[in-house]
Amino acid sequence: MALLEQTKTPFSRYQFNSGHITCTALVLHPGRNSVLLAYHHRHRRWLLPGGHVEDSDVSLGDTAAREAVEETEVRIVPESIARFVGMDVHGIPARKNKREPFHLHHDLIFAMEAESDLLATTEEAPEVAWCGFDEFAHYDVPASIVRAAKRALGSAR
Repeated sequence: MALLEQTKTPFSRYQFNSGHITCTALVLHPGRNSVLLAYHHRHRRWLLPGGHVEDSDVSLGDTAAREAVEETEVRIVPESIARFVGMDVHGIPARKNKREPFHLHHDLIFAMEAESDLLATTEEAPEVAWCGFDEFAHYDVPASIVRAAKRALGSAR
């Protein structure tokens, strides 16, 4: 990936040229019949929970899990190993008040399992839902996430 070769700070939220790497959680429902979606407050669309890598994160999978918990209060199975299942690249609109130009998020998607079906809304995710595998079109889920979900379901069995 050119981003890793051409920048010294590919995980920095302040790396805007070519964007930066973020991590996303594809959380499987305990029954493995759906995945967790959060309605993103800024993008106004249904996405997987996720975000920026922090210095305190031990691994990229931990970043994805931390973000899912922060955004939805989902409980991840403690011994669940985050498995890399895909990537989604999407544009982030400019934010003049934060001096952020338009840039790309190169989202690494990690699958993990939920301990229960309990969720909560937060400021970042005012709506949350368990999306069945046959409901992706209803939530307008991007094809890259659908492929990652199918990959995750196949590796979870």
